[in-house]
Amino acid sequence: MPDHSRPRRRSLRLPSYDYSQAGAYFITVCTHNRIVLFGEVIDDDVRLNEFGILVKQTWDSLPMHYGGIDLDAFIIMPNHVHGIIILADEPETRRGIPEIVRGFKTFSARRVNERAGKRGTLWQRGYYEHVIRNEKALNRIRDYIANNPALWAEDPDNLSGPGFCREGRV
Repeated sequence: MPDHSRPRRRSLRLPSYDYSQAGAYFITVCTHNRIVLFGEVIDDDVRLNEFGILVKQTWDSLPMHYGGIDLDAFIIMPNHVHGIIILADEPETRRGIPEIVRGFKTFSARRVNERAGKRGTLWQRGYYEHVIRNEKALNRIRDYIANNPALWAEDPDNLSGPGFCREGRV
């Protein structure tokens, strides 16, 4: 029986779209409760801590675990990551975006929790993905990823930024 006490989550996925078909996908994954875990932004530059380094190593190793993928632009922010995954036109070896992101979240959480010496939820339940439809959009998203640290001071998920006060968001 479904649990009606929990709010129904609206899917952002395109209906009937095959997320295992060749193409480029923009992915954003946030930490659970948007907690800052991976480092800090200083002078528009992200300084990763040991957890951020583990997450980067996990992302960089994805092509070794999932055939037929290439990684493009990527950034780790203090409480989220942005990246572009390109699925090559090799359907016999390729996995879909949901499986790849699930693997990334599982493997990185395991490594961070092991290093921290604890158990718990590292990532939010879902993630955001966007199908990149053309070269112009790809370049715009690459620029967004590259410039993300410069936007951190104004980011609504920056708990120390101007969008927050003691009681929460303004």
